[in-house]
Amino acid sequence: MNHWIGRSVLVTGGNGFVGGWLVDDLVRRKARVTALIRDVIRVSTIELLGATPSIRIVHGDAEDLDCIARTIAEYKVEVVFHLAAQSQVGVANRSPRATIKTNIMSALNVLEAARLQSDLKALVITSSVNAYGQQERLPYREEDPLRGTYPYDASMACADLLAQSYAHTYGMPIAVTRCGNIFGPADTNLNRIIPDTIRSLCRGEAPVIRSDGMYLRDYLFITDAVAAYRATAEALLDGRPGIAGEAFNFGTNRPVTVKALVEMLIKISGRRIKPRIMNTASGEIHEQHLSSDKARDILGWKAGVSLESALAKTYRWYARYFKESE
Repeated sequence: MNHWIGRSVLVTGGNGFVGGWLVDDLVRRKARVTALIRDVIRVSTIELLGATPSIRIVHGDAEDLDCIARTIAEYKVEVVFHLAAQSQVGVANRSPRATIKTNIMSALNVLEAARLQSDLKALVITSSVNAYGQQERLPYREEDPLRGTYPYDASMACADLLAQSYAHTYGMPIAVTRCGNIFGPADTNLNRIIPDTIRSLCRGEAPVIRSDGMYLRDYLFITDAVAAYRATAEALLDGRPGIAGEAFNFGTNRPVTVKALVEMLIKISGRRIKPRIMNTASGEIHEQHLSSDKARDILGWKAGVSLESALAKTYRWYARYFKESE
């Protein structure tokens, strides 16, 4: 069954990294996509992927309830993917109030606008691995309490709980996605560990690791993340039991340290360079990774791209990008 041909879909944060890839995927599946975009970015993911001419763009802020409500009503939106958020941990630690306001109020406004729209058939709210905070056991499982530790973590935990609350209180078709660290080509935030490392390697410079290198993380390739969002929405559209009001983890079940990740990229580059370990990072949890058993058993989802293959694809894309742009 094709869930997307001719279906009206709204993606908030549509010109972000994940939003751009999701928009591109939905366009290829012949959905009628509307992207809510707050800031006009000089080079965005949807432009790099070539999806911009095929979509409707609404310039607005997810913190504006009237804007969200008007967009959903005017374009007769049936499916909403809420991705708009301030997602950079470093920025969140420096500007906690703005981050908390953005991440909580944007989720609340999307939920409230959706509550008032009778035609809505599926709403996917983006949460994060960070919402779990510090846990006594690993990997994180969906039944674990949300203990968001730092400002970004706490804001995502709040948005996550609000989504579950609306689903259970109003009987709405809402589900929550909690992904590991998503990466891949066309991420324009070059300060993230993978594009930053590749940029350094392309310049023949030593990659910089801001932590002690032993932070353990789950890295999820962008096409697997998009498939996760799509699988969640499709289960809601099908009206399957056990989906609405639920949260799902999406990861590889294969966490690696930051140091090991950087060393894999160095090997792919073919360079003989050692990373510079600065050990200056703060405000982050040392070990985070997810169990994706629930997503596998209920949604039929699992990561389809190995970390080695995903890193190689990402390296090749950025190598060409940096060669053309620098």
